[in-house]
Parts: sequence; structure tokens; C-alpha cells
Amino acid sequence: MPPHQGPRRARIAFSDAAAKQLESITSEAELHALDRTLVVLSVDPEAGDPIPGDTTGPQLRQYTDEIEQVRILYFVTALRTVVVVAYIEV
Repeated sequence: MPPHQGPRRARIAFSDAAAKQLESITSEAELHALDRTLVVLSVDPEAGDPIPGDTTGPQLRQYTDEIEQVRILYFVTALRTVVVVAYIEV
């Protein structure tokens, strides 16, 4: 019997602005907190709350982890296979 695999995770990608924010994070604790938050979003891209706004583009969402003190603005691609992080706050 083949091993059981869980649901497929979405891939995480960063906008140029978010990539620059990521480069500026030097604290290991902040990187660990961000990593845990990104895992949540890769498993469940709908975990965040929709941000009201223009409906012509992808729906911008916000995920806040109060325990890890991380806030991420992101959108999910149409097939739900990629989460594109637009903004990081740690």
C-alpha cells in the first residue's frame, strides 16, 4: 500500500516589495515566526480575511498571527497553487 500523502500545499512566492522586506529581517526569532505563518498559508490559502476593494484583480487577503506577531498581505492564484505575498510585517 502506498504511503498516505496529505493535501497538496500551495507554493509561496514573494512580490518584489515583500522580497526586499524579507531581506531586511535579520532576527532569527522573526524569521521563525514568519516561517510558521507561511506554513499556515501554504496549507490553507483561505486562512486570511479578504480585504475589501477592487474586484478586477485577485482578491487581496490579510492574515494576522497574534501569537507570532506577524501580519501578511497576500493573494492566491486562480488554481490556489501559489500564494503571492505582497507585504510582510513582523
